[in-house]
Amino acid sequence: MSDIKNSRWKIITNQLRSKYRLVILNDNSFAEKFSLKLSPLGLIVLIGAVTIVMTTLVISLVAFTPLREYIPGYGNVNDRKDIIILSQKADSLENTLVARDWYINNLLNVFSRKTEGKPSKPLKDSTGKYAKIDVKPSEQDLKLRNEIETNQLSSTSDKVSANKLNALSNYFFFSPIKGTVINSYNLSEEHFGTDIVAAENEFIKATLDGTIVFSGFTSTDGYVIQIQHGNDLISIYKHCSSLTKKTGDYVKAGEPIAIVGNTGESSSGTHLHFEIWYNGFSINPQNYVVF
Repeated sequence: MSDIKNSRWKIITNQLRSKYRLVILNDNSFAEKFSLKLSPLGLIVLIGAVTIVMTTLVISLVAFTPLREYIPGYGNVNDRKDIIILSQKADSLENTLVARDWYINNLLNVFSRKTEGKPSKPLKDSTGKYAKIDVKPSEQDLKLRNEIETNQLSSTSDKVSANKLNALSNYFFFSPIKGTVINSYNLSEEHFGTDIVAAENEFIKATLDGTIVFSGFTSTDGYVIQIQHGNDLISIYKHCSSLTKKTGDYVKAGEPIAIVGNTGESSSGTHLHFEIWYNGFSINPQNYVVF
């Protein structure tokens, strides 16, 4: 059986290696014009080589020449860059439209005298998880606090007024709100500002030019805005019903920044709690502002 297979393989290989001559003759004179000696095996090798070369050329033309732009699935590099730029512009335009709509809605609420409702107070812990935690200060802590507070109360006003407040006489403080003072500045009671009662939905204005360093909500003081002015001055506005400026905004003196309200646990009515801090010390706003 193996001999039969070997004989067949020899016959096939012999046929593939057999030489043939391709001759082109003149039909009239029978003169030989061209001749080529070939074998079936050589013809197969030649066809395979030509196929590989042609495939390589076609792939090279598609991959490394502009012809690839005419093939589905390929695109122009410049077109892709333009698409990315247009996508970024569309995203920026969308953000701008959202900000504009928010601004217009706030203006409409202001003109129609619509304000945000009083925020709900934070819920107290009902699980009892923190009931056993001792939050009372120690005797040493109380003693240290009393010494520091006593020194601050006795020296704060003297230090500020004697050495640094002379420079504030050159400033013109814009009144943040017009109203009636119901609670004045009192260091002994740790009341570091002035409480002013004003009409409902009255605008609160910046007392000096400056940059807003805090604009947000606290459970104790409600909506609060803090403005950093020049010469180490900071003004604070508490218990607002809503805020019209955000952290990082630059405001001019007299520019509206919030609306008077009654937010925060320490507030018992619609009013503004206004504080001025100079170089780390609180000062009496009524010495510089006419309410």
